[in-house]
Amino acid sequence: MSDQKQNPFKEMERSLKEVPADMKSKVMNDVAMAKLAMEMASLFTCNYKSAIEGMFKTNPTID
Repeated sequence: MSDQKQNPFKEMERSLKEVPADMKSKVMNDVAMAKLAMEMASLFTCNYKSAIEGMFKTNPTID
């Protein structure tokens, strides 16, 4: 019966260990590169409609 009253999440909390600094920096660099790639993709893909409209827009004042 005592096994049922133990909280498994508290046992998980006790088993936490510090991550090595080099692994932590590698993960943070990978996240930063992924974020940069997403922002660059957004920069070049979000404005297709306005870029195409700008290329084909004619100026009606010049006749």
